[in-house]
Amino acid sequence: MSTSLDKLTIKGFKSIDELVDFELKALNLIIGANGAGKSNFISFFKMLRALIDGHLNRYIRDSGGASDLMFNGLKVTKRMHFKANFGVRGFRFDLVATPKNACAIENEARFYENSGWWPLGDNDQGISNMVQEVKNKDRDGIYSKPVLEAIASWQIYHFHDTSATAAMRGYEIVQDNRVLRTDAANIAAFLLHLKQQNLGAYVDIVNAVSMVIPFFDDFILEPRQSGAKTEVNLSWRQKGSDYPMQPYHLSDGSIRFICLATALLQPNPPSTIIIDEPELGLHPAAIAMLAELIEVASTSTQVVVATQSPALVDHFALEHIIVANRENGRSIFKRLDEKDFSVWLEQYSVGELWTKNVIAGGPTYE
Repeated sequence: MSTSLDKLTIKGFKSIDELVDFELKALNLIIGANGAGKSNFISFFKMLRALIDGHLNRYIRDSGGASDLMFNGLKVTKRMHFKANFGVRGFRFDLVATPKNACAIENEARFYENSGWWPLGDNDQGISNMVQEVKNKDRDGIYSKPVLEAIASWQIYHFHDTSATAAMRGYEIVQDNRVLRTDAANIAAFLLHLKQQNLGAYVDIVNAVSMVIPFFDDFILEPRQSGAKTEVNLSWRQKGSDYPMQPYHLSDGSIRFICLATALLQPNPPSTIIIDEPELGLHPAAIAMLAELIEVASTSTQVVVATQSPALVDHFALEHIIVANRENGRSIFKRLDEKDFSVWLEQYSVGELWTKNVIAGGPTYE
C-alpha cells in the first residue's frame, strides 16, 4: 500500500473545533446526519491538497474567505491548526487570517522519526515552504518528498453532476489520461488508456459494470478528429446489438456507477481515495457491488467514504465506521467498537442499528 494518512489533527476548521490525533485506517466510512460535519471532514483533504498544489488562497476564496473557514468565525478562532502523520513522517502548520481575508501559513514543520519536528518557518502568501523545499531540490527535501507526493496524489471524487451537460458525458482529448479527474471529466480517455496499457484492469471494470447494468456489453472507445485534437467519448454497446449507444443513453445511476467502478478499480490508485456520498442514485444491487469495490480498493490504497446510506453501511464491519455528530455546535467524530454493540448485532445489521439510532448518527437538536 502506498503512503497513507495514519493520524490527523484539526483545530478550529469549519465546524471542527478540536480533533486530535484521530486515527485513520485503510477503510473509513463516515456516517452522520445532515450538518453533522461529514463534508467538513472531507474539506480537510481538499484544503490540504490545495495547499500542496499551490492553490490554497484560491480554495480560501472559493470557500468564502478565511473568516468563513474558522470555527465560529474570527472572534472565536484566531488560527486553524493542522497536523498529518504518515507512518514515520509528519507535516503540520497553522493558518491565520490576513487583512484581505486570505490565509498566511505559520509554524509550518515536517517530522521524521529520527530527527523529530523540523521548523520550516512562516509564509504570508499562503505558499507551503515544504513544497518549495522539494521544488528547489534542497538536500532536506528527501524527508518531505514522500509526504508531498502522498498528498499530491489524493483524489477527492465527486460524481454528483451526471446531467446532460456533465463533462463525463462529453468528449475529451485522448491525452488527458494520466489520472481520473475528480469529476470524471476524462473518463473516456482514461478508460481508453487502460484498455491499451492495462487490459486486465479494464476488463475488471467492464465486468463490474456488467454486474450492475446487465444489458451493458462493453465500451466503444473510438477516437475522432476534431480539428487538431483527437477526442473520445463514453460510447458503449448493448448485449446482442452492434448499435453504438451514446453517453446520453446512460441513466444517471448507470454513468455514476461506471465512474465509481473506474475510480475504485484503477490499477495505480492514489495514496488516498476520498468519495462523498457515492450511493446517490444507485439501485440496492448496485450499492452491494459498490461496497465490494470499496473493500477491494482498500487492500491497495486508503479509502475514505462519507455516506448517508444504511444499505451501504450494512456491508461493513463496525471497526470501519466513523460516526459524526454535533455536540454544542461542534462536530465530534468517533470510531465504533464492535464490542460495544455485540448484543445488538445478534439481531440487527449495522445499517439497522444506525436507522434505529442505537448507533448515534441521526439528527440532534441543540
